[in-house]
Formats: sequence, C-alpha cells, structure tokens
Amino acid sequence: MTLLRSIVFFIGMCVSIVLYWPITMLAWPLLPLTRSRILGGWAVFTLWWLKVTCNLRHRVSGLENLPDRPAVLLCKHESAWETISTQAIFPPQAWVLKRELLWIPFFGWSLAASNPIAINRSARVRALDQLIREGRDRLREGRWVVVFPEGTRTAPGEMGEFSPGGAMLAVKSGAPVVPVAHNAGTFWRRRGILKHAGVIDVRVGPVIETAGRKPRDVNNAAHAWIAQAVADMAANRDEQAPH
Repeated sequence: MTLLRSIVFFIGMCVSIVLYWPITMLAWPLLPLTRSRILGGWAVFTLWWLKVTCNLRHRVSGLENLPDRPAVLLCKHESAWETISTQAIFPPQAWVLKRELLWIPFFGWSLAASNPIAINRSARVRALDQLIREGRDRLREGRWVVVFPEGTRTAPGEMGEFSPGGAMLAVKSGAPVVPVAHNAGTFWRRRGILKHAGVIDVRVGPVIETAGRKPRDVNNAAHAWIAQAVADMAANRDEQAPH
C-alpha cells in the first residue's frame, strides 16, 4: 500500500509541475517577491497532496523565533521534502542551489522564475563570491535566502559539515541567521520512491545575530543547535517511526 500511495503521489506531483508551469511563465514580468509568493502556491499544493495520498504531514515549532526582517535560513538537508516545504512554511525566499537543477524540463524552468542563486559548485571560489553578491541582492529585495549548508543530503540523524557560504553572506550583509532542523529523511528518504506515513517534525531555532561576529562562529552556532535538535528527534525516533 505504501508503494502504491507513493506512486500516486509522484504522478500527481509531476502532473502538477507541468500544469503550474504556465503560471510561472506568466509571472516572469512581476517583481521577484511577488513571483516567490506565486511559486509558493505549488509547494502548498504539493504538501497537501502528500498528506492526501501518503498520509505524511508535518508540524512546525519555533515559528515565533522568526525575525521581522529577511534572514539567512540554514536548513538541515535529508531529503527532497525540505526543498518543497520551506516555500510553504517560511516567508518568500531565494534558494542557493546547483545550476544544473535549472536544466530540468518544466521543474527547472519554473524554478528559474523564482530567480534563485544558481551556482557552479565545481568553481568554489567563484560560487562563494556569487553567493555573497547575489545573496545581498535577494535580501535587499525583501526575500529570505535559503541555504542547505551540508551541500548534500545526509542520512536521518547524521550531520555533515557546514560550508561557510551561508554564514559569510549573513555576516557580510548584516542579516540574522535562522537554523532549522527536521527529520524528513525518516519518512521521505534521500533515495527511493517510498513516502512513509507519519508526521515530520520541523524545529525553528532561535535567531543567531551576526553583527560583530565571524562567519565561523555563526556557522558553529547554527551547526551546534541543529545537531542538538537532530539528536533530540533521533532519541524520540520510536514515537516518530514511519508506518
């Protein structure tokens, strides 16, 4: 049954991408902030479709920690789920992502309409400069910048090292950092099609102010908070186990 539900979800998601694509193309002339809000509508639908087909829901704690100004979001990376859900949970945003994603038919073309920060990860120095330069622009537009500092998806309960880009952008722009932890990988694994029923736990950490701080200190603070939150969720894994 889990396999069947997962296939139905996947088919519906693919169809929705194709159907939503004309809307994203029509949104091109609009301001980036407005485009981000429009594109967020697809994420809201997808999370609803995931709940209907796979009985996979989510709960968020710590939203009261969100600042009243654009921030750099440093998010745990375990699955594809968080790349969708951040659009629905948080204010209008721009992602930092590998440029190859923009080449995917329909999905990538729609993603390009959000004006993300699409970097070439093989050119690290240039990518870092681009992240800081374009990240400042996105923050000035009133959008948040979403960074997955581990760079690649990790197994549930594990933590990868954080790249310095997100923290450097925050320090150089004066924007605060918001750390986000979750256990999506327990239900929507980084490999495979199965989506297990359950409730994904999303935890928003306290704001990390960056004024007068070094990027390494900011990065370490975000890593420490997310690691502790991940450990806490792993300790409660029996209650959260997929079924």
